[in-house]
Amino acid sequence: MNDLVIALHQDGVGHLYEQIYEYIKQEIRKGKLLQGERLPSTRSLSEFLQVSRSTVELAYEQLVSEGYIEPKPYRGYYVCPVEELFDLEKEEDGWESRNGKCSGRKREEEKKDYDYDFSPNTIDMTAFPYATWKKITKNILVDANSDIFTSGSPKGDYILRETIAHYLHTSRGVNCCPEQIIIGAGNDYLLMLLEKILGRHVKIAMENPTYRRAYRIFDSFAYRISPVAMDNSGMSAKGLRESGADVAYVMPSHQYPTGIVMPIGRRMELLKWAGEKEGRYLIEDDYDSEFRFKGKPVPSLQASDRAGKVIYIGTFSKSIAPAIRIGYMVLPFPLLKVYEEKCSFYSTTVSRIDQRILNEFIGRGYFERHLNRMRKIYREKHDILLSGLKGMEKRFAVSGENAGLHILMQDKIGRKEKELTQAAAGMGVRVYGLSEFCVGEIAPRWKMDTVVLGYAALNKEQIREGMERLRKVWL
Repeated sequence: MNDLVIALHQDGVGHLYEQIYEYIKQEIRKGKLLQGERLPSTRSLSEFLQVSRSTVELAYEQLVSEGYIEPKPYRGYYVCPVEELFDLEKEEDGWESRNGKCSGRKREEEKKDYDYDFSPNTIDMTAFPYATWKKITKNILVDANSDIFTSGSPKGDYILRETIAHYLHTSRGVNCCPEQIIIGAGNDYLLMLLEKILGRHVKIAMENPTYRRAYRIFDSFAYRISPVAMDNSGMSAKGLRESGADVAYVMPSHQYPTGIVMPIGRRMELLKWAGEKEGRYLIEDDYDSEFRFKGKPVPSLQASDRAGKVIYIGTFSKSIAPAIRIGYMVLPFPLLKVYEEKCSFYSTTVSRIDQRILNEFIGRGYFERHLNRMRKIYREKHDILLSGLKGMEKRFAVSGENAGLHILMQDKIGRKEKELTQAAAGMGVRVYGLSEFCVGEIAPRWKMDTVVLGYAALNKEQIREGMERLRKVWL
């Protein structure tokens, strides 16, 4: 155990032992000092903080008396089990509707165990090809030369960018060359890099409901964000024009969380808007595009772009695994020039070893086989989920099915999402309210009477049992 870095105040703000006591107590309550973790000895900590040993002993004795730590003879002081001691401040439930608006503040949810969690943000890792991944990793490390341990190109290894360019063209219709691709550690980094490219004084339009993580990232840039209501075709072109935005962030192939697939007519309207003025761009987040269970794959928006107005972003988080942390961004040539002038000094954020592994995984056909297997697995789960909805049609309108890894259920009889989520929680089932994805004004199309059910991480029996419990409380 290292010594604790405690900033002690010598100006009379509390006794020194009280400051030590309060610091350690808060570290335990926040989970930063874990159960069973050994604290520094009283002698060691007193020397490190340059206070008397008796001062530290007083603090430790108080913590012992309150049950935060326990002494073990000849071994020292250890953190006690503290689950029962958590008494975190409960924030106001910020997702409740106030005058038709989402407040944008979410209450820290109390820790609760659920038997079945229909999270829309998870994937099934049981079929991940661990043996193949391990074999590729081993072969790369055996054959590696010293170059693989250097930092490499800021854009990412050319060989991987070449492989991704080919994959995107054959699977998504994306037209690009390897030079246009930037490899980064997930969407977060790529969006932060994009802020350096587009500049700080940007007004950005976002679909509403939307992917809130992207919203929070843009908000951290101090971007002016204009939520634009969605209709059955996606982001409203009229709303986009009225927003006064310079850039629009859209998910046309499978919007998250609504599941809307943007038709070609609306795509052309957005491309026309972007082409009307210099400096306008569309950020296409190609979320969940690999998983479609009905009809042919929908080409990307970038595939229809002839004026260099689409910034295309994607990751392998859903298709392979979240921990891969490899994303890619395709820049139109005008912005590529800006990147090379202003941002090419940034080092790549992805290990070259990980890049080489992914390149082998895609290039040798393992990725395609894995995707086909996952499509079959998810289709089976998807069908079981829909089967569990039979008999519920009179009370719920279902949307977002046939693509992606979640569905939406909109109540027809006047119940609000909070009533639905609480009833489900009472049965040990977690579902998610659509309001969690809303920002600003809520369009009438997305009333607060809709819940989101993801199914990827649940097995077939869990989906059946979870749906059966929902039937009992919702019908």
